[in-house]
Amino acid sequence: MSGPSAIINTKFCDGISDISDSYAGFIIDQWGVLHDGERVYDGVAECLKELQRRKKFVVIMSNSGKRAEQNSKRLEKMGIGPDLYNEIITSGEVTWQSLNNQNSGFFEDIGKKCVIISRGNDRSIVNGLGVEVVENPKDANFLIISGADSPDKTLEDYEPLLRNCARYKLKAICANPDSLGVMGGQNIMGPGTLAARYKDFGGVVEYIGKPHQPIFMYCIQIMKEHNVYPGQTVMIGDTMAHDILGGSLVNIDTCLVKTGIHQKVFLGKDNPAEVDKALDLLIRQYNNVRPKYLVDQLTWGKALPDRKHKKRIA
Repeated sequence: MSGPSAIINTKFCDGISDISDSYAGFIIDQWGVLHDGERVYDGVAECLKELQRRKKFVVIMSNSGKRAEQNSKRLEKMGIGPDLYNEIITSGEVTWQSLNNQNSGFFEDIGKKCVIISRGNDRSIVNGLGVEVVENPKDANFLIISGADSPDKTLEDYEPLLRNCARYKLKAICANPDSLGVMGGQNIMGPGTLAARYKDFGGVVEYIGKPHQPIFMYCIQIMKEHNVYPGQTVMIGDTMAHDILGGSLVNIDTCLVKTGIHQKVFLGKDNPAEVDKALDLLIRQYNNVRPKYLVDQLTWGKALPDRKHKKRIA
């Protein structure tokens, strides 16, 4: 069957070895693919080692509100050293660079005073920028939403501050568009949920991370400098809304892993027909965007069926 009405089925893979020969570049999501927020998934380090052995250009891309160097240090503590990938790109890094330049688009002359909503009161996203962090929205030029203290805080806990920022018409930069995050065995509220609520209150939001184009354009430019182009690249992620949609929007092939955000969708689905049905439900929920590949987790070969990850509360 050919033509625009043709349906290309998703290929079910035993591991990344099934697709490695087809690509020179690999963009790999972090949370839900490499680790669960607390520990690295089984087989990940071995898979990354094999990609490096085969001279693949590996970019770890994350909707983290922290800068690339901080994420690199975190990964190294978890057992994923810088020798296992070529670049790390975060939405926090792209935000920092844009705030540093302040010379185009949303960031042009945005100002030097901001309110920050982050996890653990982290303010590193403005370190070295000459930007003053203020508590009162009345004194600010803009708002940064880079994290959330969930599950300890709920959306309702943040609403008074969000309403106050909207009252003063602060432009908001969402440095992590994830509505949900992975921590141990549970999904937690992400900063994208706060940004969506800010829009409900009339606020204007600029999203930097996946699936939005700024982070992908930043990544593509870096890869081109190493002679790796979108047509030679695959995006591997755990979320339809960010990884699969984002890759598709820039014409990059995509691979969905069953770990992470959509893990419960595939839980207990043991035969291909059941898996296909679960995947089709996801595809319909997310604008009919279909991943080219589906894999159990980021391993080089077939994942062992008894590999379980204990649920731990952050």
